[in-house]
Amino acid sequence: MIIPSIQLHPSRQEDLNRFFVFQLDDAAGKMAAFMPKDHTDKAAYMEKYTKLLIDPTINMQTIFIDDNIIGSISKFEMEGHAEITYWIDRKYWGKGIATRALERFLALEKIRPIYGRTAFDNIGSQKVLQHNGFKQIGSDTGYANARQAEIQEFIYRLD
Repeated sequence: MIIPSIQLHPSRQEDLNRFFVFQLDDAAGKMAAFMPKDHTDKAAYMEKYTKLLIDPTINMQTIFIDDNIIGSISKFEMEGHAEITYWIDRKYWGKGIATRALERFLALEKIRPIYGRTAFDNIGSQKVLQHNGFKQIGSDTGYANARQAEIQEFIYRLD
C-alpha cells in the first residue's frame, strides 16, 4: 500500500473549523470514546481549542495530505505527564496515515516519557501506538461521554 505524503504544520485558528467537523462523526466519536459532553456545541469547542492553541505546554499540529486537512495530533500535559492525542478523519482510517503522522510528530516532540491512551476496543489506535514503540503499561476506567458508559482504557508509554 502506498501511503500518501503527510505533512504536519502547527495548528492555526482556521484549522479548528475542520477539526470540529471531524468530531461530529458519531462512529469516530464512539471509537475515540472520551469526548466532550456535548460534542455538537461549536462555540464551546472553539473557545476551548482557541485557548489550547496559545498554551505553551501544548504542541498542536495539523495533519495534511496535499493541501487537505485530514487530522490533528497534539502533545499536552495531564497530571504532570506528557500525553499524546490524535484524530484522523475516518475516511483515512486503515491506511497507515495515523501511524506515519505519529512517527513524524514524535520526531518533532522529543519529550519522553510520553503517554497515550486508547479505549479498550480501539484496536486501530492501539496498533498506531505500538508501531511507534509505545508499550502498554496499564489500564484505567473512565466515563466515556460518546458511549454514555464507564469503559476501560489502555495506557501506553514511550520512553
